[in-house]
Amino acid sequence: MEFDEEKERRRIHQDMIRKRRLMARRRRRALFRLVFLLFFFGALLSGILYLSYTLISCGNHLYHEYQSMYAGYTERQQVRRGFVDPRFDGYTNVLFLGIDDGANDSGSQEKQADTLLVASLENETGRVRFIHIPRDTWVTEPEHTEQMRIKNLYAAGGAPMMVRAVNQLLGISIHQYVVVDMDTFADLIDVLGGVDLYVEEEMNYEDPDASLSIHLKKGYQHLDGKQVQEYLRYRSPELGDTGRVQRQQRFVRALYQNLLQFETIPHLPAVAELLKKRVETSAEIFDSAHLANVLRHMSSDAPGSCLLPGAEAGQDETIWVPDEKRIDEKMQEWFPDCDRVRQNEEE
Repeated sequence: MEFDEEKERRRIHQDMIRKRRLMARRRRRALFRLVFLLFFFGALLSGILYLSYTLISCGNHLYHEYQSMYAGYTERQQVRRGFVDPRFDGYTNVLFLGIDDGANDSGSQEKQADTLLVASLENETGRVRFIHIPRDTWVTEPEHTEQMRIKNLYAAGGAPMMVRAVNQLLGISIHQYVVVDMDTFADLIDVLGGVDLYVEEEMNYEDPDASLSIHLKKGYQHLDGKQVQEYLRYRSPELGDTGRVQRQQRFVRALYQNLLQFETIPHLPAVAELLKKRVETSAEIFDSAHLANVLRHMSSDAPGSCLLPGAEAGQDETIWVPDEKRIDEKMQEWFPDCDRVRQNEEE
């Protein structure tokens, strides 16, 4: 009996030792898991903090880089177009300049603005209106007292000078400008597939010095880029430059309707590529979203159009003298508070 009790005590003692060892192993495992989890979460937290710091630093760098880019953009736009009155924020006014090849009567070889057209798009309604400015309009050079034909200002200060002259002439704000030479213009018409247009009279004109040969038949016909160029450059003896502007008006209306046709869509990538490589414009990447939205809402209604109010000079019929009163009336009809803009500029 005593032997059995001793054996039982030993067994109980061994069981207690085994349990203590088992509990010790479990505590060591639990401690190991705790240390591992603490290390893991510590490393994870450190990684998250490092990634957050990197992202914040990168974001801060990108933000400052964006701010720097935008500051450069605003400075460039200020140089290009000058002050833009916020009262015209509801419109997108674009000045289109068609530049000749430099071959002119004076023999100076300086390029001139052969075509001046202001396109005004009303942002909310998509309505489009065009203001045609004769190239021989008599203006005062911006920030100077010298007067000259507006076409000659391009040689004096490029597109920015032309923008300021048009701002001053019309009393409105120009938001963007587009400059295209005659060869690029002809290629652009060809890329679009030409334009259907009514030629109102027989057009025959030869000018070897300017390498100009125009021969177009009267009637409704499909014109390619070269023929459109001839149609727009033709100057009839009866109407002179006024007739040229009237033909510009007819062409712009025809081109506008052509651009709205479904058949134009396949040509748009080629048009975009041509514009990117060969057309000068003040628009940059920061303007793309706004311009895309404006173009998306363009109205299918026929655009409004007007010739700059004025008359031929009595002493020189080739000069177009602006009528400031009638210009103010027209601009006030088309734009809000136009008369006050002119008064503020004069002050």
